[in-house]
Amino acid sequence: MNDIVQERELLMQQAAITSETRAVPDIVVKRKLVYSFIKRVFDIVASLVGLIVGLPFFLIIALIIMIDDPGNPFFLQTRIGKGGKPFRVIKFRTMYKDAEERKKQLMGQNEYDGVHYKCRKDVRILKSGQVLRRYSIDEMPQLLNVLFNDMSFVGPRPFVPSEQEQLPFERLIVKPGLSCYWQLADKHELTDEEQVQLDYKYISERSIITDAKIILKTIRAVFCGKNC
Repeated sequence: MNDIVQERELLMQQAAITSETRAVPDIVVKRKLVYSFIKRVFDIVASLVGLIVGLPFFLIIALIIMIDDPGNPFFLQTRIGKGGKPFRVIKFRTMYKDAEERKKQLMGQNEYDGVHYKCRKDVRILKSGQVLRRYSIDEMPQLLNVLFNDMSFVGPRPFVPSEQEQLPFERLIVKPGLSCYWQLADKHELTDEEQVQLDYKYISERSIITDAKIILKTIRAVFCGKNC
């Protein structure tokens, strides 16, 4: 946990988060054709390998979810991608089927003052879902989103339409990703302002080296069970 706190503090310092810096910065996105080509090739190859190798594992997870709570083991939700284009994100279902209905009744327990609902002891989460979330296994089906070019391995976090409406459009000028600075800094502790600033930081710094560093740090965090 100390590693995550230190990582978050370092990222916040680098992103120059202060109470005075609330204005949306002017972002000039350079056309990085070579970088974009290499990034897309990597996304295709890595997502295909992950899906093929992980298929038996995915089937077992799906069975466990259906035993825990009968029904579709997958969760599909509309998110906003690059340029404001909506797409359907796919994840392993970690909550009871009526989670969205329960959410309306639990809004009073929201522990986050921002655009989305967060509760660390969320009663809607399945027992199997707690494990899947802790090790970010629930996000593995999003390899399909990466393969279909809706997402990348690295990029800003995609939000649902109602949440994105409250955030700057500038964060949508690159494809959303499975991980980025927001994941390394512990997404549960970030304010909306901090998350947006980290998105801007990635957009301005994105490169092969930056992506590689984020992927390696994400793998380390996942195996340590820090992305809960």
